[in-house]
Parts: sequence; C-alpha cells; structure tokens
Amino acid sequence: MTNHIDDNCIFCKLAHGRIPAASIYEDDDFKVILDASPASRGHSIILPKTHAANIFELPDEYCEKIFKVAKKCGAAIKNAFGYDGLNVLQNNGEAAGQTVFHLHVHLIPRNVDDGITIKYVPETNKDDAAIRETVEKIKAHM
Repeated sequence: MTNHIDDNCIFCKLAHGRIPAASIYEDDDFKVILDASPASRGHSIILPKTHAANIFELPDEYCEKIFKVAKKCGAAIKNAFGYDGLNVLQNNGEAAGQTVFHLHVHLIPRNVDDGITIKYVPETNKDDAAIRETVEKIKAHM
C-alpha cells in the first residue's frame, strides 16, 4: 500500500517517526503509540501511515487491516496488565469528538469500576414505522 503523507499533520509526523513517540507496534502501514493523554495505563492509538482525515477517506485495504492490528495490540495491552476489557474507539468529524483530523483508533484498556465513562443516551423511540424508514434511508445510500 502506498502512504500519502500530509507534512502539516502531527499524526503523520508521529506515524513516520519525525516526532518521537512511545511505540508499541509498527509495520509498513501502521504505527501504534501510547496516547499522550491516556485514559488508563496502556491506552494507545493506531495511526495509519497514510493520511486520511476520517474513515470515509481511508482506503479499503487499510480498513481491512486496522482491525487485525487492533486485535493484536489490544490483546497485548489487556494481557500485559490484566485488564478486564478494552474499548476500541474511533471518531469521525468534530461532532463525533474527533480533534485530530488524521484517522486514528484508540485502544483504551478497562477494568470494572475504573471510572472511565464513554456514554450516550439511547433513543427511546421504538416506533416500527420510524425504524423501517431509517433502514430504508440508510439502504438507499449504500
């Protein structure tokens, strides 16, 4: 896979070693580093070496591989410290909480009652007609 680099992107610089970082994994397409502001010990981010602002811009071949990297690194983080679980988190767009516009995936190790919160308020509308309409609108854009 070819790697497009944005010289103004801090995550491109980190992924290509232009800025030092605590790296736990690296291959031709990804670098995984400890998060600079971790939610828990071992919290890491997966950085594609190609620049893509979000998942919608990431080439499909990277999409396929990124979860293999998440599985490998997530298991190592979880097992290294005996965590109970792991969040795999990826935000797209400012409204979704993205603050650095280079796609990245957070691996956040978790323990029961660790105080870390990742919350949303579920919709209470369970109207069958609204659900069918939602399904049809999404399918129309596939």
